[in-house]
Amino acid sequence: MSNENDRYVVHNPEGGWDVRAGGAERASGHFETQAEAYARAREIVGNLGGGEVRIQGQDGRFRNSNTIGKPDPDPPRDTRH
Repeated sequence: MSNENDRYVVHNPEGGWDVRAGGAERASGHFETQAEAYARAREIVGNLGGGEVRIQGQDGRFRNSNTIGKPDPDPPRDTRH
């Protein structure tokens, strides 16, 4: 379930990590580390009223996601976040 508030932390082929909205041509931000990009993505989604932050690994596959600012309709059983 995707919405316009969702953000993606993706590896930039030229180095570093980008925060992107779905279907966007430009990144919302570029960061040296994945942790910095993730923190900014959480901030953006929180300011927009909630959504998902999805994190891509260096292999190009999405490895994790986190619901921000709203009740998670399908909460995880683990305690990663």
